[in-house]
Amino acid sequence: MKIADPTQTMRCNEVKLMLGELPFAGARVLELGCGRAEKTRTLAQEGGVREIVALEVDAIQHARNLLITDLPQVSFRQGGAEAIPAEDGSVDIVIMLKSLHHVPVEHMDQALGEIRRVLRPGGLAWISEPVYAGDLNEIMRLFHDEKIVREAAFAAVCKAVESGALALEKQLFFQTRSQFDNFEQFDARMIQVTHTDHQLSPELHAQVREKFMAHMTPEGATFYPPQRVDLLRKPA
Repeated sequence: MKIADPTQTMRCNEVKLMLGELPFAGARVLELGCGRAEKTRTLAQEGGVREIVALEVDAIQHARNLLITDLPQVSFRQGGAEAIPAEDGSVDIVIMLKSLHHVPVEHMDQALGEIRRVLRPGGLAWISEPVYAGDLNEIMRLFHDEKIVREAAFAAVCKAVESGALALEKQLFFQTRSQFDNFEQFDARMIQVTHTDHQLSPELHAQVREKFMAHMTPEGATFYPPQRVDLLRKPA
């Protein structure tokens, strides 16, 4: 297993990639860290799933998700990956999109154990994580450096595979697209988030803005951050 592949420059939409790689039709899906449920919506509308249980640990975002009423096959619950409110062997597919590194490091092994527990034998876990590289990462690390926690997340996945708890099906490396019309939009989406209290001094905020503005064009600022997927299977 490798944490990154600098030679891979394929660009794609991760949800579209999942739709092509995973057997969603008729599946019971668990999404860990659903955020604003944008990807949840696409999967519910295009994946042919039977049910999606979408967990979000952030109480503010979870309250907003509960206001969504047009996705009848989706149930929103508050909770973290280290204590999944689901029965043993009750899920066909677990998806965790860029959220394992948000689990407290001391609970990452427990989270992967919980994923194994709730998966049916032969069930799949799609664990995607941002690679610590790229122009967007260079901006983000000025105020929110995730190098240590991303490395810890990868180490936890490796440990689960090496122990035999979960088997590695494949690794996928690709780039996604992140576009911002202006710095104000970047500020709203990346700094003023509800799940993390970023406290930037005026000096640091100005530094972040300056680094972001170096990428601005008349069409906005576009980034292609690299990603990794570890596709895991629960042994039968």
